[in-house]
Amino acid sequence: MTAILLFGANGQLGQEILARAPSVSLKIVGRSRAETDIADAAAVEAAFRAARPDIVVNAAAYTKVDKAETERDQAYRVNKDGAGILAAVCAAADVPFVHISTDYVFDGSKPGPYVEDDPPGPVSVYGASKLAGEEEVQRRHKKHVILRTSWVYGQYGSNFLKTMLRLAEERSELRVVADQHGSPTCTADLAQTVFALAPRLIHADDRFWGIYHFTGDGETNWCQFADEILTHRARWKGGRPKLTAITTAEYPTPARRPMNSVLDNSRFRATFGLSAKSWRQSVKESVDALLAPARG
Repeated sequence: MTAILLFGANGQLGQEILARAPSVSLKIVGRSRAETDIADAAAVEAAFRAARPDIVVNAAAYTKVDKAETERDQAYRVNKDGAGILAAVCAAADVPFVHISTDYVFDGSKPGPYVEDDPPGPVSVYGASKLAGEEEVQRRHKKHVILRTSWVYGQYGSNFLKTMLRLAEERSELRVVADQHGSPTCTADLAQTVFALAPRLIHADDRFWGIYHFTGDGETNWCQFADEILTHRARWKGGRPKLTAITTAEYPTPARRPMNSVLDNSRFRATFGLSAKSWRQSVKESVDALLAPARG
């Protein structure tokens, strides 16, 4: 049975992977931040020796985009140094490494979807720290798959979908940015992709290693994303708050966001034959999963 060592087990993706693990024929050992600090080489090596994995998945990251502007050292310690340490330990054991990255490595100025070979240009400390992590992974271990994803949400942790559901209970009007574009990606789709990738990468040849984009199918903006969430919420709750589209300038944040975060998934689909569901379908399923039990 394929053994996966998962770092970031308490994050929203890590929790999704562990929750779905019983449905797949994989052995998954999860390590939370409290259990293993990925920026501590000795701790990572100890976790590796204990798990003896066939493949390592890194879902651990510093993801506080705005706080990163003033907590630069912490962001780089996890997103750059931690990623590099994981890659180096995997390289020493000749074990494949799957690393989750982000659309924030781009500046958002491209008019169309980003492909993997487009030049990065992060506009935030968070984005720069994740790009530095990608570079460390590439430098330290040939057998890597870097998965850039975007606008991640799901049943676990803190994310946009859960925030919209909470605010819809508290407010009569929601004001949401409509001039930033991207592709919402459900942790359920990411988890299933990790499960599908893992066994195939253990004996993969050189043509499979590298950077790939993987997001929900289709594109939208934050306001339309919110509208979809509220539409499905209304089926369970009835009624909905007023939704007002605003500009980025009307909602200033400490960290800049890319205005265009849409990623082209063609390379991943062509290489592995895998793709995510429509983002709208995954939003419906996520809202249903969160609200349906409460109905009865």
